[in-house]
Amino acid sequence: MVADNDKQQRHKARQEKVKQQVDAKVAAATEVKGLLLIITGNGKGKSTSGFGTIARAVGHGMKCSVAQFIKGTWENGERNLLEKLGVDFQVMATGFTWETQNKDADTQAAQQVWQECKRMLQDESIDVILFDELTYMVSYGYIELDEVVEALNNRPKMQSVVITGRAAHRTLIEMADTVSEVKNVKHAFESGVKALKGVDW
Repeated sequence: MVADNDKQQRHKARQEKVKQQVDAKVAAATEVKGLLLIITGNGKGKSTSGFGTIARAVGHGMKCSVAQFIKGTWENGERNLLEKLGVDFQVMATGFTWETQNKDADTQAAQQVWQECKRMLQDESIDVILFDELTYMVSYGYIELDEVVEALNNRPKMQSVVITGRAAHRTLIEMADTVSEVKNVKHAFESGVKALKGVDW
């Protein structure tokens, strides 16, 4: 019984120390502004995480918009749901670049969506924006990095932006408030398992 009490006291002391550290960090966080979040890495779940943020914001009554690059010809479960909740979608409907194999057409399609992205980034009524797979557009040279940086820097102060995709440019990583890297440990597709509706897409 005494040993149990000692364990409880040690646990309580540890947790109190953790609470003090967390409380101090919360008290020190005084700046209020929209955030730039980047979700990158070679693992599965980047877009899913981005859409989760949009769903969270919609749940709080916020106005959200989404621009999708690359995957536009696939049925999209998140789009099926979120459009019903008033989320505006702009989609690069050419599909995966390795399917089109046409850089000029892909560049034109990317630029059309990017013009809509710039409109979003000037609209103070939009609280949260998801640019799904935007990193590829920068890597492939379909959209100029400097143009992306300028548009992000000049957006409304309280507007938050989530950017997903592999190999995020270091400039975007440096300017972001939060960066998460999704690591690929294991993927069913690599073992010959077909993508599953409702789970993979």
